[in-house]
Amino acid sequence: MTALSRRTRETLTDLWLTGPAVAAMLLLIVIPVVLVAVLSFTDYQFGARRFDWIGWDNYRELFTDPIGRRAITNTLIYVAIVIPFSMGLGLLVALGLHRMAQWAPRLSDALRAAYFLPVAATLVAMAVAWQMLLHPSLGLINAALRELGLPGQNWLSDRGLVLYTLAVIGVWQSVGYTMVLYLAGLAAIPGDLYEAAAVDGAERGWERFWTVTWPLLGPTTLFVAVITATNAFRVFETVATLTRGEPAFASDTLVYALYREGFVYFKAGYASAITMVFFVFVLLVTLIKFRVLESRVHYR
Repeated sequence: MTALSRRTRETLTDLWLTGPAVAAMLLLIVIPVVLVAVLSFTDYQFGARRFDWIGWDNYRELFTDPIGRRAITNTLIYVAIVIPFSMGLGLLVALGLHRMAQWAPRLSDALRAAYFLPVAATLVAMAVAWQMLLHPSLGLINAALRELGLPGQNWLSDRGLVLYTLAVIGVWQSVGYTMVLYLAGLAAIPGDLYEAAAVDGAERGWERFWTVTWPLLGPTTLFVAVITATNAFRVFETVATLTRGEPAFASDTLVYALYREGFVYFKAGYASAITMVFFVFVLLVTLIKFRVLESRVHYR
């Protein structure tokens, strides 16, 4: 009885400690996902008193309609650009600032704040600033190009340029965050490992990076990859502020299409299908990153 009573008390204690977190997860994550999944198989519209079960029609429409396919393609192109460039530039900036902190700590701190500014500032305000910079006739970027003898571009109204322009803004926005994460990873690497590598013959910076820095940044890189991918897939503010998916849906993305279909046209069922496709894409990319990067991670 004493053992059973002790086991019961331990069980009740576990439930007491984990219960609130489990309840919050069920209410805020699991149940909403299940409801959205169910709605994606219906033709429900916001405000309607009834709806019909239509099976996979919403998904077929999304993948067969040119506008739906364009949103998926644009999102994948955007993600393919933003993830590698954000991670690569963030790592380069972190390495430079980490070394700079040894001989110019104040300058390093000032540059860290400058790089992190796009993360801390309101993205909508930054998007408005980019709108002014990219203005075809008044923008500073086209003015600089004309000074160099190059023609100005319609960065936000050219169908061939607009998506890549938004991707550059996305990289600019993400570099500061990835820089901070990599700086934290660099600070956690013990200095004696570099001394041991030098004794073994790795004295040049490139050799030190590949033998010590990069392997020990494995956990940080895995985390940065997952966070960057998630943020890239859910791009919305820049699209809504700068282009609204135009011209001719050339800058349309999954999340903006979700907003348009759900909250402009009130097609809740179709918007739910877009949500589930978005969820599957993010889940697949996350699983692939874990499968590829987890095997190369060295935990210290």
